[in-house]
Amino acid sequence: MFLPSNSSWLNWIEAEFAALRYFALNGTDHQSHPEQDTPVGDYIRWHDKHARPQTGYATNSKIRHADHPFKVA
Repeated sequence: MFLPSNSSWLNWIEAEFAALRYFALNGTDHQSHPEQDTPVGDYIRWHDKHARPQTGYATNSKIRHADHPFKVA
C-alpha cells in the first residue's frame, strides 16, 4: 500500500511498536536477549488478551476522504 512521506501515523505497525517500546523497553538496560525477551513477551501476552478491533483511526483527517488529491513525489 502506498503511504505518503511523513505519514507514519497511517502505518498501524508504527503505533504497535511505539507502544511496545514505551511499555516494555523504556528505561531498561537488559544485559542479554533472554532478559529482554521477558518484558517483551509479557507485554505481547497482555496486549493480545486486551486486544480490540482498531476503528475510527484518524477520522478527521482529510486524507481519508475520496476527493483528497494525493501528491506523488
